Amino acid sequence: MSPASTASILVLQSAEAGAGDAAALAGLCGASAPEQVGEHAWRLRGAQRREHVAQWCEARRLDHAWVPEGRRFRDLKLLAMDMDSTLITIECIDELGGCLDRKDEIAAITGQAMRGEIDYPESLRRRVALLAGLPEEALQEVYDEKLRLSPGAETLVARSKRFGVKLLLVSGGFTFFTSRLQQRLGIDDTISNVLEIEGGKLTGRVLGGIVDAQAKAAKFRQMARRLGAAQSQTVAIGDGANDLKMLQEAGVSVAYRAKPVVRAQATHALSWSGLDGVLHLFD
Repeated sequence: MSPASTASILVLQSAEAGAGDAAALAGLCGASAPEQVGEHAWRLRGAQRREHVAQWCEARRLDHAWVPEGRRFRDLKLLAMDMDSTLITIECIDELGGCLDRKDEIAAITGQAMRGEIDYPESLRRRVALLAGLPEEALQEVYDEKLRLSPGAETLVARSKRFGVKLLLVSGGFTFFTSRLQQRLGIDDTISNVLEIEGGKLTGRVLGGIVDAQAKAAKFRQMARRLGAAQSQTVAIGDGANDLKMLQEAGVSVAYRAKPVVRAQATHALSWSGLDGVLHLFD
């Protein structure tokens, strides 16, 4: 990531950032006194030096971002999020594999797909095939026992609703989970894959077309057009290579605890903060 020429404010945050970190960074970059904007987040204005900021923050497990003056969250119309390892902390398909003692095998394929090393549709077919014979009750078990929202998710959702920002959940995962999260959090729209179930068991196949990078981006464009949203009024958040096309459509793209290929191409990266860290990237 490279800071835009108009970016004049340095944001520092992480789950454990302290005032001492903010003061030290201000000294490093020649900024004015830090302004606290969250429990573990600060804004630094007037930075004179940028060359060592990224390395300094990375070494201390601190997120930093160069943001423009006057970019307001209330001006957004659309915020889109990936599901697995973004809105939630798990990869649902890996956890389903654990019910058949195949979690490591499936997780290895998931990792390859998220890093962009193999074709996503093919990776999904291979992983779903390994779930053949799994009782459908396992889906509810994973939802109840394994699925957890990422830190800060509810705060980000609540702020979006407060300002009328529409929420889109896009996933290469499964409708069983996206539909429940949509109802639970009041998400406006979703797109995901449908698992085929026959006789109470997964067949190892997906019904219909697979939601891949192109499908995610197309859904994002469709909803943005429906809302009459300019690109600058949109945000997309993701962690894997299959999110990149959607991230490229957004005015602000956020790599959330993401693979290196995603961090390199997103507007901002949050590696140590919660999802509510997105809010601190705006006035």
